[in-house]
Amino acid sequence: MNHIKRSRMFVIYTLIALLLIVGIFTITWLNNAEDASSKTISESPSIAGQPQDGNEQTKVSIVEFGDYKCPSCKIWGEQVWPQLKQDYIDTGKATFAYINTMFHGEESNLAAQASEVVYMNYPELFWEFHKAMFDEQPSQANHDDLWVTETNVLEIAAAVIPDLDVEKFKTALYSQKILDELDLDQQQVDQFNIQQTPTIVVNNIVMDNPFDYAAIQRAIEHELNIER
Repeated sequence: MNHIKRSRMFVIYTLIALLLIVGIFTITWLNNAEDASSKTISESPSIAGQPQDGNEQTKVSIVEFGDYKCPSCKIWGEQVWPQLKQDYIDTGKATFAYINTMFHGEESNLAAQASEVVYMNYPELFWEFHKAMFDEQPSQANHDDLWVTETNVLEIAAAVIPDLDVEKFKTALYSQKILDELDLDQQQVDQFNIQQTPTIVVNNIVMDNPFDYAAIQRAIEHELNIER
């Protein structure tokens, strides 16, 4: 009987050990799966002087490196941004900032210049202008068509800004002050080796897939729960 009892106990202990091993393996696998959706960099992008939406005092900053000529940025703004804004920006849990990332030549540059003029002179209307620019972007099939022109950005600005001084806005577009601001954006694009738009960064966590909202949530919740 003692022999049988010892054998049963051995089986039970073996099963417990196997369950523990499986549990540890599962946890490790899940952690690795989560880690695969993002990477950590040494520091967060600076949002000083960038247009921001949300609670600027929060410990979580979400940055979009975006381009007004980028069709994926337009889709991200339509599909991901509304939920992100509802869950984290409007609730005061995070702040959101946009950094111009000019990957599509002169049109990207001109669109970015216009956005900087609006932010510098009409900051309260920036996000409305920002959305209007993406709304103006043609369908994905035609996004390479010429659509960012001086005439077009002035029309968009006039639709957003009451009593716009068009000539003053036009002059500001090419001012050295605006070009200097875009140079600061470009420095961050280079510093963080941004290769695609949109690139979403949560504090110092770069999301591998900007459309994976669950991964973005995990990164935000992780940062919210860190004691600083």
